[in-house]
Amino acid sequence: MWRYARYAIPVAIFVAIGGFFYRGLGLNPNDVPSALVGKPMPKFSLPTVTDPDATITSDALQGKVALVNVWGTWCIECRHEHGFLVQLAQAGVPIYGLNLRDDRASAMSWLAQLGNPYVTSGFDPKGVAAVDWGVTGAPETFLIGRDGNVIFKHISPMTPQVWRHDFLPLVEEQCRAGGCEFLAAAGGR
Repeated sequence: MWRYARYAIPVAIFVAIGGFFYRGLGLNPNDVPSALVGKPMPKFSLPTVTDPDATITSDALQGKVALVNVWGTWCIECRHEHGFLVQLAQAGVPIYGLNLRDDRASAMSWLAQLGNPYVTSGFDPKGVAAVDWGVTGAPETFLIGRDGNVIFKHISPMTPQVWRHDFLPLVEEQCRAGGCEFLAAAGGR
């Protein structure tokens, strides 16, 4: 019996380490903390995707509950979430885009073909504004509160489940104080 005991300890350690890695520490790869949560959104001024002579600034988001969605035509997952973003926009949810490291003609074609869910979308071909936002890739969606603070950041495609579970309770909390016209149409109470 003792001759097998010397194998039991390394096997137990191997199983424990394997279980540790299998469970992934219980972490969700989409739950990446953001240094911006609870702080004012970064100041920005960008030309828009659809009109290089027009500008979108952070001031346009002040005083309203809104989403900022980081997207690019090169991003496969952005295409997956796009239909749901269009639905949210049709329900009245104000969504502002941040077009990341893209070609303007491709971005305009994308919006013309798939629909444009954005109130407006800033064009950030070199990713300069994205760095200030702490963007690690696309898609990413930020929830901005009435006070201009970042309330929540989601990495990965926006889905109906993510909207209902992660965003909607926070939106409802923001809208209690002043009411949001879009809330009932967007699945809120």
